[in-house]
Amino acid sequence: MGNCTQCIVKRLNALRNLTHEELEKFSEHKTSLIIKKGENLMTEGNSINGLYCINQGKCKLTKLNTNGKEQIIKFIKGGDILGHRSILSDEPVGLNVTALEDMRVCFIPKGDILDIIKENSQFSLSIMKNISHQLNEANNLISEMAQKPVKDRLATTIMHLSDTFGYDSEGFIDVILTREEIANTIGTATESAIRLLSNLKKDKIIDLKGKKIKILDMNSLKNISEGY
Repeated sequence: MGNCTQCIVKRLNALRNLTHEELEKFSEHKTSLIIKKGENLMTEGNSINGLYCINQGKCKLTKLNTNGKEQIIKFIKGGDILGHRSILSDEPVGLNVTALEDMRVCFIPKGDILDIIKENSQFSLSIMKNISHQLNEANNLISEMAQKPVKDRLATTIMHLSDTFGYDSEGFIDVILTREEIANTIGTATESAIRLLSNLKKDKIIDLKGKKIKILDMNSLKNISEGY
């Protein structure tokens, strides 16, 4: 996690719109962090004074519901940025961000971000598009949780995980999630998630190896997600 001008991660987010001089400024002021698996990068209700750029690793964005149960809202991987909504709204963090594996993260101070937003219209526009996209995702999640049966939500989630994280060398989705985390993503009990995963495996739609999932029949999975 050296100089921002040489970092390939910037190509994957709004930082790609910065000039060489702006990136140099970020490099001078940023802090490099190691977040261990299970640790929080951001905590709901806390204020933050900068933007996080995920250099390496995966994390989950969660919120506690009224029953104190964790609801997983979104998954994040290397190349994504976090904290820009709180910076612009000047509000506390709305979600918990927890590492699914050891992460390498760069923290850029709020003052530097606000200065660049004022000076670089392309960067500002990219940040606005990112926030709009996240809002659209949140609206879709609310709709799915309210309207889709649990089985359909599980199929949708498995496809989303494959789109987000891709596959490892054995063809399994490249992320490790507990059965409880899968249940917290689709809004059901852990026992129900285990049963539904077993049924998909029995139907040869997916394969399971420990906590890893491999998609065997994408068309069938898509049909289930669409309620067919």
